[in-house]
Amino acid sequence: MALQETIEQTVTGLGYELVEIERTGGGLLRVTIDMPYVKGAEQFINAEDCEKVTRQLQFVLEVEGAEYARLEVSSPGIDRPLRNEKDFERFAGELIDITLKAPIGVAASAGSTVAASRKKFRGTLERAAAGTAGWQIVWSDEPAVKPGQKVSKKKVPAPLQALGFTLDEIQQARLAPVVDFKGRKPKIAPGAEPSTDN
Repeated sequence: MALQETIEQTVTGLGYELVEIERTGGGLLRVTIDMPYVKGAEQFINAEDCEKVTRQLQFVLEVEGAEYARLEVSSPGIDRPLRNEKDFERFAGELIDITLKAPIGVAASAGSTVAASRKKFRGTLERAAAGTAGWQIVWSDEPAVKPGQKVSKKKVPAPLQALGFTLDEIQQARLAPVVDFKGRKPKIAPGAEPSTDN
């Protein structure tokens, strides 16, 4: 059985999702795991999860005779890679960073502020309009407002821009590492009122 298959069966058998496997110089085998997606539930990998998977993988890899010097099992972190359709479905509405395989070129329409040579984008991930395949990323080139900075009420915000893409056009996609030191805030559905009860 191939190493990828062995690791994936072991990880999913323990109730986790395999995000990626990476082999590096020096014999390091890095396995990244996550909780399976449950709509509406925020679950996180902790040290005990990584320890449980590490122990099981060490046993399985020894039985399989897999060669590695060191095994590292970790969570995907705040900049989790997005690899497949399932990941994109899971993180729709989130801020992501994408790198295209090729610059957008002719897709940079006339009047757009996007350079034809641009390959990297940060924006909100959305399903593409009905009737079209794939996804889109939406962003504004509006500079972020600094704390304490006054903004004129008459100022017209920069228009939103969108770029449609399919998964095979992407070289890399990751959740954008946004840290909020005030703590996690629950997602609020558009049009819903935030809850005030504690």
